[in-house]
Amino acid sequence: MSRHDDERDLFGFKRVGDLVTKVAPKRLSRIQQRLIETNSEISLSPADQITYQHTILCQTGLPYRSPGDDVRLWERTNGRAYLRIEAGGAIHHDKGGFMDLPLPFGPKVRLILIHLNSEAIKTGSPEIEVEDSMTAFVKRLLRNDPNGREIRTFKDQLSALSAATIRLAVTDGQRAVQINTQVVTVFDLWFPKNPNQRLLWPSTVRLSRDYFDSLARHAVPLDERAVAALAHSAMGLDVYTWLAQRLHRVPQEKPQFIPWPALHEQFGQGYAELRFFRRAFLKVLKTVQTQYPAARFEADRNGMLLRNSAPPIAQRLVLVSDRTGS
Repeated sequence: MSRHDDERDLFGFKRVGDLVTKVAPKRLSRIQQRLIETNSEISLSPADQITYQHTILCQTGLPYRSPGDDVRLWERTNGRAYLRIEAGGAIHHDKGGFMDLPLPFGPKVRLILIHLNSEAIKTGSPEIEVEDSMTAFVKRLLRNDPNGREIRTFKDQLSALSAATIRLAVTDGQRAVQINTQVVTVFDLWFPKNPNQRLLWPSTVRLSRDYFDSLARHAVPLDERAVAALAHSAMGLDVYTWLAQRLHRVPQEKPQFIPWPALHEQFGQGYAELRFFRRAFLKVLKTVQTQYPAARFEADRNGMLLRNSAPPIAQRLVLVSDRTGS
């Protein structure tokens, strides 16, 4: 992929025109250290932990940031894939009525979806034990025990996701298939604190039948190490999952070109001007490539050229049977 001039990359190299030199390294942030560590791990060994995202959510994204409490509807389109989310409400037992919840947004809700998908795929059941599994998942992502503030953020996004109505659709030129559902249908939104006032996860959640069945047919496998390294960036997670489901489908002898306006429409929420989006997107692309070393693409002033690449996880076929018998 191409780089901007006079740009320092993740590993401390600086490009000036066609000349690349090593410059005095700045002190690496925790995120940069994690990216470098996982790049090495991914390059040297296969994934121990495989996670999953729904293919439509790999092609269309949730909001990066809060669109505001007054925004109750979110729509995204990418080619033949369509996503529509309507914010919902939930009954609050203490306040004695329904409360409006915001649209889910940001990296945390993406991580929650990936976790719920992964547990459903691995167990073959739409009913997911959350209390221990979510804590273990967040601990693996953060590489330490989550504090109260971090758990609260995950809890708020889980609440918003569970109350929202989600419509997923795909067309093939002849017909359209649409699912109207909620991802999560049953769980205690206002789960309690223990006597020490530590916020607890709900014990279980249940995915909706429609979403579970669709996930069984359209789950994209991901390397959990890459997901963890990109956990700070909603755009980074979206670009990684998009490339994970897209690159292996590019024909071997027919690279596919995507112009910048199309990339801006897909990933550029919050960027009014194309030039600012392009700068941010190129930086994210470079970061994502450290976590998906097999990804083959090029980017220049006209757009992005995708080349056939091995997926992050060789396992592409996902079979799920509902073990609950319901």
